[in-house]
Amino acid sequence: MANEKWISTYETFVDKLVLEEKVPGVAIGLAKDGELVYGKGVGYRNASEQLEVTLDTIFGIGSITKSFTCMAIMQLQEAGKLSVHDPVIKYLPEFRLKVGDVVEQMTIHHLMTHSAGLPPMSTLAAALKRSIELDPEFEHNEQDKYSLAKIVPVDTYAELFDYMAEQDFELLGAPGTEFSYSNESYAMLGVIIERLSGKSYETYMKEHILEPAGMKDSVFLLNELDESATITSIYAAKTKDGEKEVFLSDNWWDAPAMRAAGFLKSTVRDMLKYADIYRTGGLAGNARILTEDSVKQMVTPFIQCEQGCYYGYGLMIAPDYHGTLLVEHGGSIKGVQAQMHVLPEEGITGIVLTNLVASPATALMNGAINAFADRAVDASHMPENDYEVPLDRVEDFTGEYHSNEGSKLTIIQEDGAFKLVTEDNQSMLMKPIGEDLFLVKRRGSAATVRYIRDSNNNVIRISFGFRQIPKAAKPQPV
Repeated sequence: MANEKWISTYETFVDKLVLEEKVPGVAIGLAKDGELVYGKGVGYRNASEQLEVTLDTIFGIGSITKSFTCMAIMQLQEAGKLSVHDPVIKYLPEFRLKVGDVVEQMTIHHLMTHSAGLPPMSTLAAALKRSIELDPEFEHNEQDKYSLAKIVPVDTYAELFDYMAEQDFELLGAPGTEFSYSNESYAMLGVIIERLSGKSYETYMKEHILEPAGMKDSVFLLNELDESATITSIYAAKTKDGEKEVFLSDNWWDAPAMRAAGFLKSTVRDMLKYADIYRTGGLAGNARILTEDSVKQMVTPFIQCEQGCYYGYGLMIAPDYHGTLLVEHGGSIKGVQAQMHVLPEEGITGIVLTNLVASPATALMNGAINAFADRAVDASHMPENDYEVPLDRVEDFTGEYHSNEGSKLTIIQEDGAFKLVTEDNQSMLMKPIGEDLFLVKRRGSAATVRYIRDSNNNVIRISFGFRQIPKAAKPQPV
């Protein structure tokens, strides 16, 4: 396969995108029917020492970890220890919120599908606080120091529940009605796994998923690896004089109380073994990890999370990805941008791992699938309908949007077009494609911005980046 035309086309695309986005290192793997058809390391796991990336280089996978967490929940359901429709408080009686008795209506299913009604919260920042404070870059950023100083650290599960109980917020809706990505939900799933298995979350994952699947280079703690392991250095970026500046920032963040939400480390080779579980209906090699029925439940499109995309159990589902089913998930945290694609009907699995957050891992993964299928390498499956915003609605779409998780977005109208501006001053053109719906291009791939209105037809939130982000109140005149 090494001389096929699609590889040359794809590698030209990769080289251009990696150079433009200043990504130090990338590992890419694509398999068909369980056999590797393309695998390559691009760039460096350590740029200054020019140590190259390989398919065995260990990267973070970020929130792809969530699919592992749901896999463990399904195993416990198979063992008769729980039902995904059980109330959360059956296993977590200390779970409480200021919004009151509604917690009694929240089920494990709601946690797994990010549909419990929880808005974006600052809990992950609190759980990461110890790591961030040890980060040399943190010492030079007064704004980060100031905001983090106000957050009480969350180091244990007990502190996690206490922290959540003290937060002031309104639910997005009744459980099961609204999707908004929730790391807190997955932290709680990790606690349920521990309580019902009698093992630590990390031990359970090792014994019931990682080892049976042959994932020998996949760990939560890097010190578990032997000296022969090749671990990537990790990088961060900042904007200086309008230019992106990438620098070594080799302090891995950790959140012991929230590891179930996104802290596994792995390699392309190991992750292709894992992705195969969804291709085969539960098998990793000859080892059965899940029943076919459990896999079907995991890839059921339970709730819409973006235009043409739904959330299953720890997985995103696109029923019409260029005419076939796509099962996928990404991961993003300091030093990590990762993407997993599985096209079970086509027998295709793919993994992209990088060592820089906010790098174009999704675009690189889509590009590999496109090139292999003989499509334009940058082809998008997202709809690009033409839609004209009514003049009386124009003002609805501008304003500021802030979440307790840290997002600060501004939407402006400039030269007759809408633009979304992020907190780091990145600007994205918003193309209207439907009522209250816009398309944006983000790091080389398409995403949507959806406006959410209240019963009086006033815009109260946007859905972007899989989060519902509230509209900030306009300053009142003095």
